[in-house]
Amino acid sequence: MAEVDFKQANESYAASFGNNGKLSIPPSKRLVVVTCMDARLHPEQFLGLDLGEAHIIRNAGGLAKESLRSIIISQRLLGTQDVLVIHHSDCGMLTFSDEQLRSKVINAHPGDTSVSEAVNNLQFGPFPDLDRSVKDDVAFLKNHPLVLKEGNITGWVYEVETGKIREVV
Repeated sequence: MAEVDFKQANESYAASFGNNGKLSIPPSKRLVVVTCMDARLHPEQFLGLDLGEAHIIRNAGGLAKESLRSIIISQRLLGTQDVLVIHHSDCGMLTFSDEQLRSKVINAHPGDTSVSEAVNNLQFGPFPDLDRSVKDDVAFLKNHPLVLKEGNITGWVYEVETGKIREVV
């Protein structure tokens, strides 16, 4: 999409922005949603959330460990309590291993030792089992000393095939 397309889309958005600029910084539902960056997911829509109601934290796989800094800021400075961890079916994180991705990156930069050193220090966080990954992320957050215990931390799977969510217990 060309830059001009973004500008036109923003003009249209801004024209109907209304009083959204007056929303408070803390989310009104005191909710944090940790989910995947997959472009097929629209968490505000499938959870029925409006602008200003929740913090949506997205990364590859919706991994809790990568979201920890944002969760701490959200809870400690902006008053959120409940955390939803939402992974999804047909996730790309189910399709590779750290070693496979490291090899792909290194092979794209033959002889560049700085690339090899940098990529070998990364953990990409792929997972072979969807429900297990949700359970592991929920347990990580529930057991982390910096995550507040006042709210609920629950795990979910969004089914990209149907648009439905299901709780992982």
